[in-house]
Amino acid sequence: MLAEYMAGSLLGRYRITGKLGAGDMGEVYQAEDTRLGRSVAIKLLPASLAGDEERMARLEREARVLASLNRPNIAAIYENGETEAARYLVLKLIPGRTLAEAASKNGLPPDEVIEICRQITTGLEVAHEKGVVHRDIKPANIMITPGGVVQILDFGLAKPSVLPQQGSNAPTLEQALTSTGAIVGTVSRRVPFAH
Repeated sequence: MLAEYMAGSLLGRYRITGKLGAGDMGEVYQAEDTRLGRSVAIKLLPASLAGDEERMARLEREARVLASLNRPNIAAIYENGETEAARYLVLKLIPGRTLAEAASKNGLPPDEVIEICRQITTGLEVAHEKGVVHRDIKPANIMITPGGVVQILDFGLAKPSVLPQQGSNAPTLEQALTSTGAIVGTVSRRVPFAH
């Protein structure tokens, strides 16, 4: 789908260094910020999805939500960018592994699970105090650094209770995500832990 974003490709001032993953909203790449000399993550919505109002609204909402939640345990946003080829978010690159990866083999010891849960709830508490509900908390959206710091990722389905409106269609798009009977997020799975 995004073959033009291979290692070495430029997206604005960002040089792509590798692909990190893919999802409903497009793909996530690791890149180097050529101006500041730091590694970043780029969440990319390709031009082929630019006509999809729901996805465009989700990307814009995620950028605005993350900008309002500049706190520990929540991944930071650096930029909301656009080129002729794509719309994208530039995010802090979090080293480490996802909770899904950390728990996949032998599970996690109970004391580590408790500490991870404590940090997740701390991050979610900050979001809730700002009127934001994540709506897609799952092991794949929780990053754990080598030092044990938890970072909550992917606020693409977040529901802000108060967020400055941009454009006249913003309320309609928000209602589409929250209509009665609408299912958002990911079906949960049990995360094992060691006994």
